[in-house]
Amino acid sequence: MASEEVKLLGFWVSPISIRVEWALILKGIEYEYIEEDIFNKSPLLLELNPVHKKVPVFIHNGKVVLESFVILEYIDEVWKDNPLLPQDPYERAMVRFWAKFAEEKLLESAFFATCCPEDAEVKAEKIAIAMEALEKIEGELKGKSFFGGESIGYLDIVLGWVSYCLPIWDEIGSMKFIDPHKFPAIISWMNRFTNHTVIKNKLPPRDKMVVYYEERCKAISIHVGAELEITWS
Repeated sequence: MASEEVKLLGFWVSPISIRVEWALILKGIEYEYIEEDIFNKSPLLLELNPVHKKVPVFIHNGKVVLESFVILEYIDEVWKDNPLLPQDPYERAMVRFWAKFAEEKLLESAFFATCCPEDAEVKAEKIAIAMEALEKIEGELKGKSFFGGESIGYLDIVLGWVSYCLPIWDEIGSMKFIDPHKFPAIISWMNRFTNHTVIKNKLPPRDKMVVYYEERCKAISIHVGAELEITWS
């Protein structure tokens, strides 16, 4: 399949599009990356994703696949080598459950808490939701090297943002999501994950991320509802 057309429209700091790149590289798939300016969306992006107008957008031989979870599963089904999802139907169902849980309960709450306006009650509520989610994820990780067992799998890729975004959000939001005493399994997993060659070589520069999220949080504090979604889309 080396001669096939594989393209990805993404945004350099978006954990949603970076996870697709990780999957492609882990599977050894050659692809063309097209950087998008999500604040000045290109005609190509609007043409390929007219419904949501978001990245990532995956193109395979002229066919467009949208939404990162769907893209990851598509990649795993088309390119069979180095499978990301488990073979057992029940285990696949559980992976999908935890992926959806983490996206809805942890990603959104942690980011909102980071960039929350000066509303202590709302911030505390979002932190509580995120911490509860982390506790459940900690339990799921105990005794494992990766969510996928001894190697990186689908859920590791989906939750990969935790390893490099949460420490930065902690810093920006004056919080402490990543507590080694509360979450030793998550901390160990973070270290293993970010030290993997593929992951380490495809992480956004930390200093640029800090500047980016500081600026986005300032904007979000003014336009909370409208700006929260666009930050990584």
